[in-house]
Amino acid sequence: AEWNALKFFNNTGEFITPAQYKKLNAIFESGRFAYKPVQELGCIQYDDRWIERHIKKTMAMKPLARPAIKRAGFKVVVDAINGAGSVALPLLLSKLGVDVVELNCKGDGDFVHEPEPTPRNLGQLCRAVKKHKADLGMACDPDADRLALVDENGQAISEELTLTIAVAEVLSRQRGTTVINLSTSRTTADVAKAMNSRVYYSKVGEANVVAMMHKKNALIGGEGNGGVIYPQFHAGRDSLVAAALVLSALARRKVTLSGLVETFPCYYNIKSKGSLPDDFDSRLQRFEKDTPKILGKTRIDRRDGLRFDFEHGWLQLRRSNTEPIFRLLVETNSSQLTSDLKSKVMRYFK
Repeated sequence: AEWNALKFFNNTGEFITPAQYKKLNAIFESGRFAYKPVQELGCIQYDDRWIERHIKKTMAMKPLARPAIKRAGFKVVVDAINGAGSVALPLLLSKLGVDVVELNCKGDGDFVHEPEPTPRNLGQLCRAVKKHKADLGMACDPDADRLALVDENGQAISEELTLTIAVAEVLSRQRGTTVINLSTSRTTADVAKAMNSRVYYSKVGEANVVAMMHKKNALIGGEGNGGVIYPQFHAGRDSLVAAALVLSALARRKVTLSGLVETFPCYYNIKSKGSLPDDFDSRLQRFEKDTPKILGKTRIDRRDGLRFDFEHGWLQLRRSNTEPIFRLLVETNSSQLTSDLKSKVMRYFK
C-alpha cells in the first residue's frame, strides 16, 4: 500500500474521537511514558468464535429480508482482496442462501490489485461476474469495512451507491434520521429525503460520522466510499452489514442491481487529488474569491475544507486526513459540467 495507518479504538469498538487522539498524541510527543514490565500490561485472550457471532448478529438485523434473499437464489462473486473479509463475507452470504463464487479470498494478506474498492480497481471482479453469469459482484477493502458492487452485466457501479442502497433499504423498513459526510454523493441525501428522513452532514472520517450519528440519534449513515453504518448493529462501517442490506434490497424489490440503480437520481461525480502545496490555504482563498464567476450563487460550508453548493451540484476542496495531499470532489447533473469544473479548479493548485 502507498500509505499505511494505525487506528485506535475505544472500549465500545468505535474509533477514538479527535479530542481523544489529540490527548493520546500529546502523551506520545512528550516522550514521558509510565513504563511497566510487559507481564503487568494485561493479557491476551484468544477467541475464534467472533466471526460466527458477527454473522449471527448481522443476520438478525431488523430490516433484513432473509426469506426473500433465500428465495431469490442469488449467485454472487466475492473479491475480498485476500484481506480481513476473506472468511466472513463468503460465509455470511452462504448462510443467507447465496451461491458464492470466491475470488481472492485466501486471507493471506497478498493484495492482488490496488486495495481501494473503486470501479477502476475491480476489473478482475467484473470479468468474473460475466464468466460465472452471476447476479452481482461484491468487493471489500483489506479491513472489510467498505463494500463496492459490480452489476449483473459485469459493470462496476460507483462505490457511492452502496450507501444509497443501504439507506433506501433501512428507511423502507424503519423511520429515522440519516447522517452522511460532506463528501458523500447527493444521491444518498436525495433518496433519504424522499423517504422522509432528515439528513445531517458531518466532517469526513468514520469517527466524525459516528459522533454525529450519536448526537442526532441517527438510524442509518455512513460515507460515500462504500462505508455503511447501522448503529442498531454497531456504530462502525461494516461490509457484511452493507452486503446483507444490498441483497435484501434486491430481493424485496425483485430487481437486478442495474435496475435498482436506475431508480436513483443520477449525478456525475469526479474524485480527484493532488500534492499538497505549501501555500494551499492562500490558493484556496483565491479560488473562493473567484467562485461567483465560476459557480454563480453558492452556499458555503466551512466545516471540512470548503464545500460549495450551487444550482447544478456541489464541489468540495479539503486536506486529506490520512495523506499529504488535497482532495477535490465535484458532482453535478452533467458529465461535461463536472469535467469542466474539475479542470478549472485544479488550475488553482498546480
